[in-house]
Amino acid sequence: MFKTISSILLIGIFLVGCSPSTQAEYSKDVNKEITENGQLLPIEATVTIDNTLIELEVAKTHEQQQIGLMYRQFLDKNRGMIFVFEELRPLRFWMKNVNISLDMIFLIDGRVKAVLSNIPPCSLDPCSTYGPDGLANQVIELPGGRAKELGIEPGDQLEIEFTEKTSFNP
Repeated sequence: MFKTISSILLIGIFLVGCSPSTQAEYSKDVNKEITENGQLLPIEATVTIDNTLIELEVAKTHEQQQIGLMYRQFLDKNRGMIFVFEELRPLRFWMKNVNISLDMIFLIDGRVKAVLSNIPPCSLDPCSTYGPDGLANQVIELPGGRAKELGIEPGDQLEIEFTEKTSFNP
């Protein structure tokens, strides 16, 4: 009996360690430099929409994806961030510690599944989460209102070009 209980506990510990990212995982020990300025990731992707080139920072690692555009005070209208996941999955984003309104464009291999516009910064705890019903494997965040300005709608195919040096480790 003791061996069975031990086995169940070990399996439970393993499963908790493999759970998908949640708000609770956000570390309060984020690097002070990031909390003051936000993370600035290299431009490693672009997308042209309505003859407008949008430069994208690529959030590749789990930590980069958790921080996203937190603490940023400004995002140029032709800049954004893309989050790429290896597999289709339900995706929900939150605006904890984000200081600017954002548009979130949820995609499946570049095809727009949903556009969530002008998501406000979170000022209350707990923060709401945002995402479409169903699955996606990419999300582009742009300054609030920019998706409408560019005419991005569900069903559009966006041709995202990644630099050769981009490698993913979600």
